Amino acid sequence: MGASPRFVVASDLDRTLIYSNRALALDVPDRLAPRLLSVEVHDGKALSFMTEQAAALLVELVQEAVFVPATTRTRSQYERVNLPGPTPGWIPPYAICANGGRLLVDGVPDEDWQAEMAGRLADGAAPLAEVVEHLALCADPEWTHKRRVADELFAYLVVERADLPPGWLAELTGWCTERGWTVSLQGRKVYAVPTPLSKSAALAEVVRRVGGGATVLSAGDSLLDADLLLAADAAWRPGHGELADTGWTAPGVTALDEVGVAAGEEIARRFLSHVRGGVPATGTARPVAAR
Repeated sequence: MGASPRFVVASDLDRTLIYSNRALALDVPDRLAPRLLSVEVHDGKALSFMTEQAAALLVELVQEAVFVPATTRTRSQYERVNLPGPTPGWIPPYAICANGGRLLVDGVPDEDWQAEMAGRLADGAAPLAEVVEHLALCADPEWTHKRRVADELFAYLVVERADLPPGWLAELTGWCTERGWTVSLQGRKVYAVPTPLSKSAALAEVVRRVGGGATVLSAGDSLLDADLLLAADAAWRPGHGELADTGWTAPGVTALDEVGVAAGEEIARRFLSHVRGGVPATGTARPVAAR
């Protein structure tokens, strides 16, 4: 990669940088809504979006820093996302998938990292099968729409959030904590993730590979992003999401007021401004080329 980069920028995707229709939170009259760029299509339907301004800011950013998507999505789910880039076919040089369980290098899974994570999981958390069995027993079909296992690494439920019994989430959290697992409620999904499986661990590996000494920036909205934010020299969280709902913050983490897709644009703007040493970022210098 040549000289070590000055900045590594790691960002969560869903409800941080990109937004589904459900999460857009466009609290303005339709005629004043920002223009949106679709960045994910599945089965012929547009699923996720950025504002065009956020996309232009991202195009600028990826040319001045090592940009690392850091998502809980599986590899196949991540590969549906076509982030804007400076050239057709651009893909991020590194991407963190499955909450740190998979590291993609130029779009290809890194086998060394996969083996490293397998060892950490064997040593530091109860087996996946034990947690999957417990979820099957404690998640009532009356309010559970789906039960899923992601990349044979962690499990999640799709639930009717308003119908979750009082105390159920806290009870599940306690049970999982005793076994080295973390529970996170994000929208309609309840994630159970082994504690060794973290975005910050994969990010540390990226920083090691690109060369030490880089300033690390990050952003995220959920409990599963907290370690990613803490691992950065400067970080941002939107005004919505699991962390905002609990009032979570930490030194070096800026809590933004913006919510929905406007927060995604502001995060991209803060990233680029920080990389440029505080110079205001407008995101208008180059056209957007979606992969």
